[in-house]
Amino acid sequence: MIKNNFPFIALGLGLFLMLLVMKGSEIGSDGVTLIPLLTLLFVCEFAFVVTAIGSYLGIRGTLASGFKPFYSTVTLICILLSLSFFWQGVTLWQSAM
Repeated sequence: MIKNNFPFIALGLGLFLMLLVMKGSEIGSDGVTLIPLLTLLFVCEFAFVVTAIGSYLGIRGTLASGFKPFYSTVTLICILLSLSFFWQGVTLWQSAM
């Protein structure tokens, strides 16, 4: 796999996993989340790592080949997703205590 394509893969996977976390963290009528809390924390951690690697490789690719608007936008969205997964994981962890 070419490293320049990884930010696109990370973006697609990150968006899917964000949808999963947002839907799964909704509290049902019985007072628990739709997806077990430990699973949600694992998904947040995995997605954080994937999008952080996508961000890093995207920044390296932008610095190496110059500014390309579409590639830089994908990199920026990976950065935002990475921060969002980090924050969502911290929030879920605090709600477990």
